[in-house]
Amino acid sequence: MTSTISLEKHGIQVDTIIRNPAPARLYEEALQFETGSAISSAGALIAMSGKKTGRSPSDKRIVDHADSRDDIWWGSVNVKLEEHVFDINRERAIDYLNTRKRLFVIDGFAGWDPEHRIKVRIICERAYHALFMWNMLIRPTAEELAAYGEPDYVVYNAGRFPANQNTKGMTSKTSVALSFERREFIILGTEYAGEMKKGVFTIMNYLMPKKGLLSMHCSATQGKEGDVSVLFGLSGTGKTTLSADPKRLLIGDDEHVWSNSGVFNIEGGCYAKCINLTREQEPEIWDAIRFGSVLENVKYDRDNRIVDYTDVSLTENTRCSYPIEFIPNAKIPCVGGTPKNVIFLTCDAFSVLPPVAKLNAAQAQYHFMSGYTAKVAGTEMGVTEPQATFSACFGGPFMVWHPAKYAELLAQQIKKSGANVWLVNTGWSGGPYGTGKRMSLKYTRAIIDAIHDDSLQKSEFVADPTFGLMVPKAVAGVPSEVLTPKNTWKDKAAYDEMAKKLAKLFNDNFKKFADHASPEVLAAAPRL
Repeated sequence: MTSTISLEKHGIQVDTIIRNPAPARLYEEALQFETGSAISSAGALIAMSGKKTGRSPSDKRIVDHADSRDDIWWGSVNVKLEEHVFDINRERAIDYLNTRKRLFVIDGFAGWDPEHRIKVRIICERAYHALFMWNMLIRPTAEELAAYGEPDYVVYNAGRFPANQNTKGMTSKTSVALSFERREFIILGTEYAGEMKKGVFTIMNYLMPKKGLLSMHCSATQGKEGDVSVLFGLSGTGKTTLSADPKRLLIGDDEHVWSNSGVFNIEGGCYAKCINLTREQEPEIWDAIRFGSVLENVKYDRDNRIVDYTDVSLTENTRCSYPIEFIPNAKIPCVGGTPKNVIFLTCDAFSVLPPVAKLNAAQAQYHFMSGYTAKVAGTEMGVTEPQATFSACFGGPFMVWHPAKYAELLAQQIKKSGANVWLVNTGWSGGPYGTGKRMSLKYTRAIIDAIHDDSLQKSEFVADPTFGLMVPKAVAGVPSEVLTPKNTWKDKAAYDEMAKKLAKLFNDNFKKFADHASPEVLAAAPRL
């Protein structure tokens, strides 16, 4: 018996259980036992996630239990699962894990603030999954690991084994199921590592608001003067790219909590998109891809092991996971003060919204609850091109409470802190997807810089006639015509029609929130 930890309390009895192994050990295990594993020329572990190369949100379920039932926003995002069906899936996962010759256990923390962090245990069979979560959870010190005790939540990753799709409530061979009462998360039928990461985020999105804290799908940075910015947005809107700013310290790239004392990162690592990655455009992310990081589903030259980041033959959702300290300007510990700027990132496929606009308090709640963006190709299974979508709180798939709960917490924090709120469009300019072009990253970076150096705050603004947003007349480094979307369209009448179309989509989407919104927030809707 070479086990360093007993899993008998979890119903698992396997001879070899490897707890929190060093990355080098996980490299050895992956190369020896996992087909498709390799080491890139930069030293990263290359891994393949199998058939699923993105999340499977339609297969996510939460146990319907009396203790949490009234807290949860039930619907297409949070789908009810009967408790006994969860038990069936749990037994199926544990039975499968018990057939493995070796298992990995990663014990870590979610949340850098010791007052609010939780202990998370990952039980998995793949070294790739273990290294991924070694990166993404906060890594305990030797002393913290010795005193770890029992975890608060356990993730059972039996992703190589399918769910029984004939079981009540199952829609496919994939099942991602969470029980707040059992404090367990079960994965069947998908080897995509992002399911574990977002499972932990979903847990925190339930626990933190219950304590009166705002959990956020955002990146966070800190300037030289100590000013903190949070950048909200779904995958593909630029959270990771724009937070990797050499002029600022990185608190985190994806998941945070806004507490009474400031902001803290939930994670211990970053999970960056790699499609078309270049050192020239994203040097911090490029250099973070080295020994200890995990490259997912990338194509590479078999002779020299050089990765081709332009090759999307496996998926457009190529990714890299790495510890946050691989970013040279990471702020360790990953905590910061009260945000000065709140930035909503949206990827507008219709080319209607301006590259940047200032929002008042009511508009901030309206656009936060709306969460308009476009799903970027490859982020989810079946999405092959950008699709307009509304994702509440810029993270709808991971929100547990009603969006109004998160919006109220955000409004309270903004009012208390006096933070500025901005909407930044990283989507299309000069016409919609298929006609126009994606907004220049150079221009977006110039806009973010102007927000941070306070020059944008001092600009002269004009109101957008449809959305009522305050649009600056000038931003250093950005052509003035780009700031007003209509000016970039050749056919101005076509722009007007597209603006009306998008405004109607906003209004139709917000109907489901109307009974939870104040008159001021309802009045922040676009005008038709």
